[in-house]
Amino acid sequence: MSRVLNLVSAKFRGRLGVSRHLIRTVSCSSGRSGDRSDASTVLGKRWKDTAETVVIGGGCVGASLAYHLAKAGMKDVVLLEKTELTAGSTWHAAGLTTYYHPGINLKKVHYDSIKLYESLEAETGQAVGFHQPGSVRIASTAARVDEMKYQMTRTHWHVTPQYLIGPEKVQELFPLLNMDKVLAGLYTPDDGHIDPYSLTMALAAGARMYGAQIYNPAPVTGLKPTSDGKWDVETPHGTIRANRIVNATGFWAREVGKLIGFEHPTIPVHHQYVVTATVPEVKALKKELAVIRDLEASYYLRQERDGLLFGPYEKMDKMVLQDSWVRDGVPPGFGKELFESDLDRIMEHVEMAMEMVPVLKKADIINIVSGPITYTPDLLPMVGPHHGVRNYWTAIGFGYGVIHAGGIGKFLSDWIRNGEPPYDLIECDPNRYGKWTDVPFMCAKARESYGYNNVVGYPKEERFAGRPTSRTSGLYEVLKDKCSMGFHAGWEQPHWFYKPGDDTEYKPSFRRTNWFGPVGRECKLVMEKVGVIDLTPFGKFMVKGKDSVKLLDRLFANTMPKVGQTNISHMLTPAGRVFAEVTITQLAPGEFMLLTGSGSELHDLRWIQDEAANGGYEVDITNVTDELGVIGIAGPNARKVLQKITSEDMSDGTFKFLQCKSVQLAGVPVRAIRISYTGELGWELYMDQKNMVAVYNAIMEAGKDEGIDNFGTYAMTSLRLEKGFRAWGAEMNCDTNPLEAGLDYFIKLNKPADFIGKAALKEIKAKGLRRKLSYLSLETLDIDPEGNETVWHEGKVVGNTTSGAYSYSSQQSLAFAYLPLDLCSVGQKVEVELLGRKYPAMVIQEPLVLTEPTRTRLQKKAKSKA
Repeated sequence: MSRVLNLVSAKFRGRLGVSRHLIRTVSCSSGRSGDRSDASTVLGKRWKDTAETVVIGGGCVGASLAYHLAKAGMKDVVLLEKTELTAGSTWHAAGLTTYYHPGINLKKVHYDSIKLYESLEAETGQAVGFHQPGSVRIASTAARVDEMKYQMTRTHWHVTPQYLIGPEKVQELFPLLNMDKVLAGLYTPDDGHIDPYSLTMALAAGARMYGAQIYNPAPVTGLKPTSDGKWDVETPHGTIRANRIVNATGFWAREVGKLIGFEHPTIPVHHQYVVTATVPEVKALKKELAVIRDLEASYYLRQERDGLLFGPYEKMDKMVLQDSWVRDGVPPGFGKELFESDLDRIMEHVEMAMEMVPVLKKADIINIVSGPITYTPDLLPMVGPHHGVRNYWTAIGFGYGVIHAGGIGKFLSDWIRNGEPPYDLIECDPNRYGKWTDVPFMCAKARESYGYNNVVGYPKEERFAGRPTSRTSGLYEVLKDKCSMGFHAGWEQPHWFYKPGDDTEYKPSFRRTNWFGPVGRECKLVMEKVGVIDLTPFGKFMVKGKDSVKLLDRLFANTMPKVGQTNISHMLTPAGRVFAEVTITQLAPGEFMLLTGSGSELHDLRWIQDEAANGGYEVDITNVTDELGVIGIAGPNARKVLQKITSEDMSDGTFKFLQCKSVQLAGVPVRAIRISYTGELGWELYMDQKNMVAVYNAIMEAGKDEGIDNFGTYAMTSLRLEKGFRAWGAEMNCDTNPLEAGLDYFIKLNKPADFIGKAALKEIKAKGLRRKLSYLSLETLDIDPEGNETVWHEGKVVGNTTSGAYSYSSQQSLAFAYLPLDLCSVGQKVEVELLGRKYPAMVIQEPLVLTEPTRTRLQKKAKSKA
């Protein structure tokens, strides 16, 4: 047995003397409630009665937000900390910093954090202990090498420095490695680690320097909204009237949320790391070791003075949730305490680390830290304004708060001051969760997310813990055994359907995999016959009332459709960027149905409701997402099928494109809209969830002779790309304006209403565009674009794809990409990088396949000329 294993039991079981509860109790309040003289005595400064923004929580995230708001010029910023700064998760964090993130948008957060930390000491005079030796993610399997190539193409078009390096360079950066299994490394220069305590103190010093007030100990005991959208923040020292409040309370987030009726889906997780004494081989080095992340063994390791610091992520069955805190609340006074260490849980990782870094076998352990870090179900934080109340913001759920703190502080500060997010970060929107996010789901997903910390990140990844939720379509039981389901905002929605002989296993891959053939079969079905798809996950809102038209004209850049008609409309930010794409139908005079994507349901609803409240509009807005089921039917035989089960005339002359009618299908009342995201002849059918099975069965029976069958969202993506249809979150989002996205048709700059973003958009148009969305065909082998790949021209990065798929109709890959204006002409040749290889691509005329309404119109025109 190695020395480190022997020392485990001999030296460190109970070394920290911490029970799984508390080692001490910290008083959570000081002074008598509301006594101002006590406040000045206890806090050492004058108490403020009002504030522009109150930040609750004095960890690194809260301190960063206070710093950024004050530095940007906000005069009345107050930070309230219940005990002392860094209490909670910040003080015991390992302090890792990295440019790397597998997602696209969070790379920007990491970049902003590191750039801030590089200059913070000089700005504030407060040392931060920032080390930047770089970091290497180690690949020891072929799948890991593919993953790194995949990540490289998603990084080349960002400012973040990142390199795929060979074993020789890996060993140069970390000469103590056993190189037997090392195939490659993903190297990010200037990564490293920072002292979390010093970082927070520097941010707090900067906040004070720019005029923010920090009060501690100042626990928040009550939060009461006022009629004008402000908040009364109650503490033992008095009450502050705030224009807005920001919950940045770490593992106390649920407690603070409960003060206003929210149950935020955050849960503390036990995370352990080990610190060694001086290691002679480390001490002898002339420069600091790069941080390494051994992905197969699921741990990080960095130099700590002349020793090493090692932190693993246990598997799902071994990791520990502090679920009692969810049930009973955080124990009073818990702040700078730790859990009892449990090295048995991490011994598997210790052994693998000793194999990869042999000097660990002789290292003495001097400290074991086991502390709480906060997880959300999907591991991403909850950042931004929260739906359901006005001017309540969250910055919670940070499993990696140190690297997120600087960038998130800047992101939220910009959003608060400018009224819109500075860039797209919808994956961190707090409103991605809803009532379906119950405690069992949260616990199951947090356990899965922690255990999967370092699994290979494949495209189209699915994770299955906690599913299904309570949020299931009326067709779920009918379809669940026939298809591969995907998870969409709590819903289960078919991705692709099985047939006898198909390989039905979940087989994620960076290349074409077992769903490729079946999806082609579904595309052929819709193009030649008729297919049915469950579209229930759409977000669905009803808006009516005296000011409904006035409100929607203010929110949307398109004109409002007439009664019985539907159109596509866009909500823009004040700066003229695309906040949302919504399908709007006017059902009756002044009564509208709004439809949005499943992932942006509460994101869009919050924006609409905030504008209604802030503008004093007399409207009634109802979320009917869970009540209404939706069945889509599409294909040349769609009309024939529906006509068999309704007395309504479904002919082209009577039921026109983008028309909405209330009809009876097999005796069931249905609201039918003639529209399909496939671009083929089709309808979306809206009904009570309880009636979905009856309508579905009637459609499938009526369609037997027409070749009817099911299709899923993968096929729909391929079909919409062939038609040149854009998607919100890909071709358009808060990083793009509608003109560069090619949405001119839907933007009515000449409409009388002064819609949000109108002035900015006029200015953008007058200045001219610098890039445009282009339509590409690609020559590939066994791989297809999916979006966010780098586009090259003559050896230089010129743009990025936004979405992509294989076109089964034309037998080639397609992608949308943003390119500079001088590279947007049809016939222009570029290259798209996929898995480390640059594939030839060409700008082509869109769409590749004409939509059914266009084909029908051209046919009628040709006949009239004949």
